[in-house]
Amino acid sequence: MPDSSVIADVSATLQTVLTDAFSTLLPAPPPVAEIHDLQGNIATAPARMTLFLFEVVEDGTLRNRPPRRGVAPPDLTVQKPPMPLILRYLLTPWSGDRITDHRILGRALQVLYDGAVLSGPQLQGGLVGTSEAIKLKLAPLTLEERTRVWHAVQRPYRLSVTYDVRVINIDAIHTDTRVPVQSRALDASMGGAL
Repeated sequence: MPDSSVIADVSATLQTVLTDAFSTLLPAPPPVAEIHDLQGNIATAPARMTLFLFEVVEDGTLRNRPPRRGVAPPDLTVQKPPMPLILRYLLTPWSGDRITDHRILGRALQVLYDGAVLSGPQLQGGLVGTSEAIKLKLAPLTLEERTRVWHAVQRPYRLSVTYDVRVINIDAIHTDTRVPVQSRALDASMGGAL
């Protein structure tokens, strides 16, 4: 069950998937994927693709899920449904060479298109061994939205792509226990009859 570290686990999963995909790109050494906040200097040796998590929003389409119910003998448990999140990442190549930037970007697009659903052994951290699956979708930003992102990190615009990663579930902490119904009573009287 995903806990509060699930956001970091998703970022680590993306980093591993992309770094593995870049291993066959030339020139050597191959590029790496790096979780980065786009602050300070960004090295271009070796070439890299930064993964910048710039927004986390609740997925409103899944807010009406029913509570989770379970049995923990002798009681029943009720837990709020997990909080569904969408993580928005900005992926930016950094190599110092435009052609290499384009190759890195092309490979990232190819790999994330082919592997649009990551699950099972591809997952990292607390997601390992769970039935969770994360879905990746290219989510282009308008020119105004892109400008806002780059302005917020105080950098000039660079060639980049944006991905929505969903549905990331964070489980509720609190679980209520309820005593199961032990007996029923039926009232068969003719209540209210004259």
